[in-house]
Amino acid sequence: MMMTMKTIKIIDYLEELYPEASCELNYKTDYELLIAVMLSAQTTDVSVNKVTATLFNKYPTLEKLSRANVEEVMDIIRPIGTYRKKSQNIIDISKSLLKNYNGVVPNDRNYLESLPGVGRKTANVVLSILYNEPVCAVDTHVKRVAIRLGLAKDTDDVLTIEKKLTKIFPKEKLNKIHHQLIFFGRYHCKARNPNCENCKLKDVCKYIKNKKLQ
Repeated sequence: MMMTMKTIKIIDYLEELYPEASCELNYKTDYELLIAVMLSAQTTDVSVNKVTATLFNKYPTLEKLSRANVEEVMDIIRPIGTYRKKSQNIIDISKSLLKNYNGVVPNDRNYLESLPGVGRKTANVVLSILYNEPVCAVDTHVKRVAIRLGLAKDTDDVLTIEKKLTKIFPKEKLNKIHHQLIFFGRYHCKARNPNCENCKLKDVCKYIKNKKLQ
């Protein structure tokens, strides 16, 4: 794969900033990761880690989670968004994993996306971490960074952006770059007050160019 100078520059800078970038959700088992990622929709990893610490301590096995009282689960995850729906999702996912895969999260995108609360982004994160699949989950941070750096258009949907990033970056680097892009958007190229002044990607950034034109 022939990379452009722009792509190389982005990869090098992400590696400089976040050489150890990885998932910030806390988990011990494959199903804990799946549930944590599902819960992280429309909230922060920090918030999810707080509630899952209590959740997985109270229900330490998938069997116990599958038999949990939904009201009790709601009380635990209440601090995060859409907790009512997510509480039922936790129980339903647990039951499905036990019934269909003996409690193991499979390397099966179609199955994962059939689970309640699990879309393509969640499936991508799980497949990337558990099975080292060369996929890129496009969340709000990745989408923002991709558009600002001119890797995608403002009008692109998340699937289009995912496909573009998969073509732009080397397959063997994609898993790590996915986490690095999240970190870059979360801590550096933030939605508000991005750290443009100290950024080494100014010359390839559409966001800065547009600001100068205003």
